[in-house]
Amino acid sequence: MVDFDKGLELYDRPEILYRLFFPRREVASDSENPKAVNRFVEVAKGVSICCRFYPARSDGPNILYFHGNGEVALDYDYVAPVYAARGLNLFVADYRGYGGSDGSPTCTAMIKDAHPIFHDFVSCMKDSGFTGHLFVMGRSLGSAPAIELAYHYQDDFKGLIVESGFASARNQIARLGVENLFRDTGEPVGFGNDLKIKDVKIPTLIIHGEWDEIIPSTEGRALYDLSGAARKSSLFIPRAGHNDIVMLGLKDYMDAVTKFSAAE
Repeated sequence: MVDFDKGLELYDRPEILYRLFFPRREVASDSENPKAVNRFVEVAKGVSICCRFYPARSDGPNILYFHGNGEVALDYDYVAPVYAARGLNLFVADYRGYGGSDGSPTCTAMIKDAHPIFHDFVSCMKDSGFTGHLFVMGRSLGSAPAIELAYHYQDDFKGLIVESGFASARNQIARLGVENLFRDTGEPVGFGNDLKIKDVKIPTLIIHGEWDEIIPSTEGRALYDLSGAARKSSLFIPRAGHNDIVMLGLKDYMDAVTKFSAAE
């Protein structure tokens, strides 16, 4: 039995946290253009996470989206209209210390907070009359909470989408330059993306930029190969890096997400 909590605890060291998280605070009120509604989800006593819901179509697919590092939910005011044009409803979650959320980010908190965020997402869709299938999606750092939820709630989600995600804790530790902290701990677990995705049986889509300079495309290929899904697909966008993947591959990217979320 893998001790995922222990893996997170070992990651919650200052030497890692300041290299891993780049929070920024920015929040705006509800808006009409684009249509966006803020939701504040209480994840602990006195701690709420800001989420931003972009409704498009009441019978369209509903995507719970965990964004990348250095981003905030408000940034998706510029992206959500592209999803809305495809009839996709987008529910973007921040992390502690990001956007309009309380607290400070830790690895344990990000993973634990994903669960009450998921339950609020389900309630929001139900209470708002959105009847489409539920999907969970994570970009970069957000691949960890997305895979966590897919691992635990396979009866609730129709599919998992991972964009620019990471697999191996060992490789992540090397990228962060903190190998010395794990010299005597054996094989690190970290967020456990590579371990959890083996047991994720729901349909899975992996998207990655071939020229990703932050999380190499080999990590995306590893996630694809490790995935336990019988129905899985991938899109590796030529010449795309970590932060220009949507700009360089917009049509192929959205075609892949639209096709995946429409499949029965």
